[in-house]
This record gives sequence, C-alpha cells and structure tokens, in this order.
Amino acid sequence: MRIAVTGSIATDHLMTFPGRFADQLVAEQLHTVSLSFLVDALDVRRGGVAANICFGMGQLGAKPILVGAAGEDFDEYRAWLDRHGVDTGSVRISETLHTARFVCTTDSDHNQIGSFYTGAMSEARLIELQSVAERVGGLDLVCIGADDPEAMIRHTEECRTRGIPFAADFSQQIARMDGEDIRVLLDGATYLFSNEYEKGLVESKTGWSGDEILDRVDTRVTTLGAQGVRIERKGEEPILVACPEEERKAEPTGVGDAFRAGFLTGLSWGVSLERAAQLGCMLATLVIETVGTQEYELRRGHFMERFTKAYGDDAASEVQAHLA
Repeated sequence: MRIAVTGSIATDHLMTFPGRFADQLVAEQLHTVSLSFLVDALDVRRGGVAANICFGMGQLGAKPILVGAAGEDFDEYRAWLDRHGVDTGSVRISETLHTARFVCTTDSDHNQIGSFYTGAMSEARLIELQSVAERVGGLDLVCIGADDPEAMIRHTEECRTRGIPFAADFSQQIARMDGEDIRVLLDGATYLFSNEYEKGLVESKTGWSGDEILDRVDTRVTTLGAQGVRIERKGEEPILVACPEEERKAEPTGVGDAFRAGFLTGLSWGVSLERAAQLGCMLATLVIETVGTQEYELRRGHFMERFTKAYGDDAASEVQAHLA
C-alpha cells in the first residue's frame, strides 16, 4: 500500500520553562499580554508534521512518500530521512526561502506556547499529486497534514477529482481556518484525525454535529492524550484503545504525529482499526519519553515486549509478523 504524507517540513526549536504559564497570566490584563520566559534548555531538532509522520512510518518499515516543500538547507535533513526509510523524491526545494521553523516553549505542566514560520512551506501549493503518483506508480492513500492552507485545499480537491482516498489532518492549522475551509477539507475524507480539543473546534467552526461529520467521513480518529484514542464510524460502536504505560514523560511535541505514523502503518499492513490504533499508541509512547520528534529509537525486541504487555499476546503476534 503506497501512502503519501503531505504537510510541513520544519526544524523545531524546543525550549523548557521551569514554571507554569498559568502563574504568569493576569486575568484582567489578558488583552495586553507582554511576557518573556527565561528558559532552562534549548534543543534544535528535526520536525514538521509530515516529516515526523514519515520518519515514524519509516522506522516501522512502511516506506512512506514525503510530499512538501523545503529550502536549500534541506540536504542534511533529506539524508537523515532517506537513511530512515522515507522516500523524499517528491519534496520541492525552494530557490529563495529557508525550511520552515517551529519555536515552542513547554512549561512544567507540559502546556505549550509555539510559533511557526512557514518559509519554503508556502510553495507546497505548487506541488501536484498526480506527478507524485506517476513517479511512484500510484497512490492508495494521501494523508493531508498541516501545511500551507492553499496546499491543503489543492491536495484535497485533487484527491477528490482523481478518486484517491485521503485522510484529513488539520492539527496546527485549524486555529487559522474558518468553517468553510474546514468543511471543504474534511468532506469525503476516508479518515479524519484530531485531538479532543480540535474535535470540538471542528464542530464549532463547521456548525456540524458529531453525527453530521460522521455522515461525511468514513472513520473519525480522535486522540485523547493519556487516555488513548477513540475511533468512530457511522452506525458502529466506538473503538477505544488505551495507551501503554509510560516509562517516563520527557516532552510531548510530536506525540500526535507518532500516533498517526503507527496508525497509517497499520493500515498499510491491512490490520484492523483497533490494531492500527494500538500500534499508533505504542509509537506515541516512545516519543513522549524522548526529547525531540525524531530522536527515539525503535528497537524491535523492546518495542514488542512493551506492546505485548499493553495489548496481549494475540495483538503482539499479529504486529510481530509485520515487523519481522
């Protein structure tokens, strides 16, 4: 199964604030916020939602196709992704703009404040999926992740026109989108990804209820943080999958991307939705235990030991067959 992942390719600048953001906010002055946080640590890491998802899929052996735009400073990052099983042949390289930057500060409660510079990502709207499909011999699914908004709309409309199944995954871009754009991006999706907060925001902005959205998408996948994930389909009982036990909690950036990587890999293997979600939750757990979105190491023996402990022998046996 050939899966392309469209979305941002970026460098993450991750900082840690030892206090709580909530303690620094004055309710009566929120309309004139002016704050500076003295941070304890700075980590510069590879990131971007599409690259993060593809890295995770590559770790699991799924050979994903990365579709996005980067700058001429992408050479080292490209080599990293190539070494980890990602097809980077469809990445557009800008002649004038740098690769995008994500700057994020995390407090002691794991709340986050972030900013995103688009840079070369603005050229993603110039990428045609048909050329990607022709290069790789066809596409079975396109995951349309957070990207230049015009690129997201173009890729969605092209998937509809060409009959390519697609997954809608707005994540960070949902805050700047209006209801009409969100309706365009999710209508007809095979999968709709969001977290619990984004789920409510989608319903609020579109004016559609949860049931009305299930009339328009085949499968709705909602991540619930430490509570795991809920999968909904029209006329069926929801599937609930819990998270494995964490060994430690280091940094939450990229956890959602890792879940998607595992889930999409499960789909490529042809396993059930429940099994795909279990795989996603296990991969997400590795990321939350690591600082950086692509710094974790998937050691198969250790991975399967923890997967078995969380989900049982039958689930592990099925996953082991594909990992082997």
